[in-house]
Amino acid sequence: MRLPGLKGFDEEAFSKYFKNTGWLMFGKILSMVVGFLIAKYLGAVSFGDLSFASAFTMIIAAVGALGLDTFIIREIINEPHKKEEILGTSLLMRLSVNLLLIPLTVGIYLLFHHYSSKPGDSLTWVILILAFASFFKSFNVIDSYFQSQVASKYVVKIQNVCVMLSVAVKVLLVWFHMSVIYFAAALSFDSLSLAIGLVYMYHKRGESILNWTFSRKRASTLLKQSFPLILSAVMVSIYMKIDTVMLKDVGSAEVGIYNVAANISEAWYFIPVAIVTSVFPAIIHAQKTDSERYLKRLGNLYDLLVFISLPVAIMVSFLGPDLIHLIYKDAFPGAGEMLSIHIWSGIFVFLGSASSQYLLAEGYTMTAFQRTALGAVVNILLNFWLIPKYGGIGASIATLIACFVSAFYLLLIPKTRQQGIMMLKSLFLFKLFQKIFKR
Repeated sequence: MRLPGLKGFDEEAFSKYFKNTGWLMFGKILSMVVGFLIAKYLGAVSFGDLSFASAFTMIIAAVGALGLDTFIIREIINEPHKKEEILGTSLLMRLSVNLLLIPLTVGIYLLFHHYSSKPGDSLTWVILILAFASFFKSFNVIDSYFQSQVASKYVVKIQNVCVMLSVAVKVLLVWFHMSVIYFAAALSFDSLSLAIGLVYMYHKRGESILNWTFSRKRASTLLKQSFPLILSAVMVSIYMKIDTVMLKDVGSAEVGIYNVAANISEAWYFIPVAIVTSVFPAIIHAQKTDSERYLKRLGNLYDLLVFISLPVAIMVSFLGPDLIHLIYKDAFPGAGEMLSIHIWSGIFVFLGSASSQYLLAEGYTMTAFQRTALGAVVNILLNFWLIPKYGGIGASIATLIACFVSAFYLLLIPKTRQQGIMMLKSLFLFKLFQKIFKR
């Protein structure tokens, strides 16, 4: 298939990386449909509480990943004979940090929250249960290993089995009219089942985690390299989730309404992640061997992501209220207008996902941190201003502006300005119009 406006697109080189996207999409769509069912069942208030707890724990859990995912891939590609040391060191580091984060997460909530003065606050238990999810996600280092081998199809198989199991559990919870705390447990169970599945698949491939080793020297090296990305991941979580946390001051119902819109808007964010993650090894290889091909692949990637995201943003911005009404009737008033605004953030999230790989490939980790930090600060400041006035609508506007600022921060830095210009050309369909005017 030839994409319009992408003359010279290296289809053969990229197509092999997209084979698993169909199955991945199936799993995500199935999860999204069940998410609709859960939101409709819980209602605005209870769904708002679950969304708040999830956002709150995700912001803190961002530390637990230690920014290691892409570094694990790079290290294994560069030193394949050291994979047991790389994986073992990464896993132990993550398990240790995530174990400490569980009581820390609950402690921070109890210290700062003022939404309930009841000693048996059920939201505290929801947050405690969700905090365990990041502990189980430590085993995602195995996913990074499969990515380094361009063998993500094995992970996709496990993910789809886990999705079907997750769907079955959540449908049963709705069927038996269970409370919100059980849905929090189901979310942590999702992470546990995926961890078990990844270990199983790794062993099925003839490997064993029992062969993994820990190296203090490797741990120190990885932490020094990834520290800016740890801060960056926290900032990403803040500017993607802080709106939900800050909306709690308006009320749980407003949180629920906003998250219904945001969940639909963000439901397809796995597409740029899947594409960018898959082509990362090829981009790294091109950077080492052919700089012209390297830049060409990055440019084609930006073009492709805009061609995917722009039509969806246009369509949903007009049909947002009708889409919300079709799914939820009148249970979440105002969510349609929020969706029509929030959906445009996807374009800049797509471009940001691609350019983040460029920053990593070039070693510009501090620039990656700076741009996400700026996005987080912009989002927080705008939320302070807009949420009290406009509620979820204000949060949607703040998220859109923050995503734009973060993506195009590259234009402000001389060494990354070329990439910023390439993204800008992709955004305004430069190649497409160039081709049209040449005719």
